[in-house]
Order: sequence, then C-alpha cells, then structure tokens
Amino acid sequence: IDYLSKFDTSKKNLERILKMKIQRATKDKKDRFNLYSQIEYVLNELERNKLINDQNYTYNKIRLFASQAKSKKFIQNYLLQKGIEKNIIQEKLKDFETNNYDWEKKSAFAFAKKKKLLETKENFEKKLGKMARAGFSYELC
Repeated sequence: IDYLSKFDTSKKNLERILKMKIQRATKDKKDRFNLYSQIEYVLNELERNKLINDQNYTYNKIRLFASQAKSKKFIQNYLLQKGIEKNIIQEKLKDFETNNYDWEKKSAFAFAKKKKLLETKENFEKKLGKMARAGFSYELC
C-alpha cells in the first residue's frame, strides 16, 4: 500500500514488484513460498477495493505520454511491458483518439520541436530515422 500511495501501477507490475520485495526480504524458502501464495489474494483485494485498475492506469499513461510527445508505438510497447493486455490498450487508445483527433500529429510535431529537428540543416533521412526510432510512422513524418 505504501508503494501504491506513491505510484500508479498495473496489476502485473505490482505483482512483479511484490515478488522482488519478497525475494529480497526473506531467506527462508518456506516463508517465501507462503508469501508468494498470498500475492494473488492481495492483488484481487486491491482490485476489488479499486486501489489498482488497469483500465484507468492505461488511460492515464496514454494521456501522460501523449502530452510528452511520445508516439503511439512507444505507448503501446510501454504498456505491454507493464503487463497490460493488448485489447485494453487498443480500446483505451481508440477512446483517446476519439477525444483527441490529431494527437499523434501534434505529438510528432512536439517531438521534432523538442529534438530541434525543425531548426537544424541535418540530412532529411537522418531526421526521418530519428523520428522512426522514436516510434513515429513515415507517413506521419
């Protein structure tokens, strides 16, 4: 609960963090096994009490990353790493796109501005490569 008071997290990510804390805190295998078996119960209780919610976490992260000039692919990969299911990610991205029609164009423009790609006389292919590595599509660039 101390971790949840500081950070918003997904169910899978919290499970990973709890397992790491148990690993570091206990040396006895019996104690460790008992604690591991209780993780699922704790996660279900937290979810039931609405302290963790993958739907809200996903939407909040999408809003945050969109404001930070991140691409759609970056957001999807980040959320997949955090253990969010692909269908939840797709659903929340679709919801976000209906409310913010051209957010990806704005995000690409903000990224280019942040990386000073608009000002430099650098090779066009290099600029495209930088945008592509950040996850933006060639059509968008």
